Amino acid sequence: DNDIDLVLMHGRGGAVGRGGGPANRAVLSQPAGSVNGRFKLTEQGEVIFARYGNPTLARRHVESVAGATLLSLAPSVELLNTETTERYAALAAELDAASRERYLDLLHTEGFATWFSTVTPLAEVGLMPIGSRPAKRGLGAQSLDDLRAIPWIFSWSQARVNLAAWYGLGTACEQVGDLGRLRAAYAEWPLFTTFIDNVEMSLSKVDERIARLYLALAERDDLASKVLDEMELTRRWVLAIAGDDWPLQHRRVLGPVIRMRLPFVNVLSVTQALALRRLRAGELAPEERDALTYLILCTVSGVAAGLQNTG
Repeated sequence: DNDIDLVLMHGRGGAVGRGGGPANRAVLSQPAGSVNGRFKLTEQGEVIFARYGNPTLARRHVESVAGATLLSLAPSVELLNTETTERYAALAAELDAASRERYLDLLHTEGFATWFSTVTPLAEVGLMPIGSRPAKRGLGAQSLDDLRAIPWIFSWSQARVNLAAWYGLGTACEQVGDLGRLRAAYAEWPLFTTFIDNVEMSLSKVDERIARLYLALAERDDLASKVLDEMELTRRWVLAIAGDDWPLQHRRVLGPVIRMRLPFVNVLSVTQALALRRLRAGELAPEERDALTYLILCTVSGVAAGLQNTG
């Protein structure tokens, strides 16, 4: 009656665990009519130079997002999203329920919050002069409820686990048990295609050998086994759905770029894990503790720059 259009914001971005991923694919996978030819983007400070520091890259990024926004208006795109969403809604609900149950089972395990803060550089990340908010709500936070989203994601990426991006998906796919159905959804449904590709991108940055160094920082073999078992299960299912032999095999540009950076990032990750081991062992002189903390903070910056999509 008042000629006012209601606009709802769906905030997402950053790492895959927080809804991030390639913006153009995200736009094209949205429900029919939800984009409506408009797309608002807030760029994080750390990606400004990466996306806009070079005129050619800046032009390509803007064209990619603008093109996807305009293409989302095409009747064929809207029809495809509508039909495939209806066709695979039951599959999505089944995957959601099973993965959510598996994920929450891990988080609600007794002592998980303490274990998490021990096997990741969470405390050290909180010391870094970055971001507009503290890592925790309150100084003595001992619960996941007190932890903010970005430090949760960032700490797992530093440990080369990226847990929030994939944990529970393997169990959910196992419960569905129909690879043909999952492959059909991947081939036909833009939302599921984007989802699986984003998970696969996250898994490409996971390193099980390095992750084991971090998970061994606390004596909780039960929790470490849950993470490692689900990691292997999810990797197996995602590769099977995408038809790949290794993560991002079908992404001929992104895959090689990530693999090219990993050897350098791996050195920093191992250095960080070994420094954390010494720091967690205790009985250190103040100057040695300060030196180790400084070393860890330096590696945190390097790993974040190398992996990208970290927080």
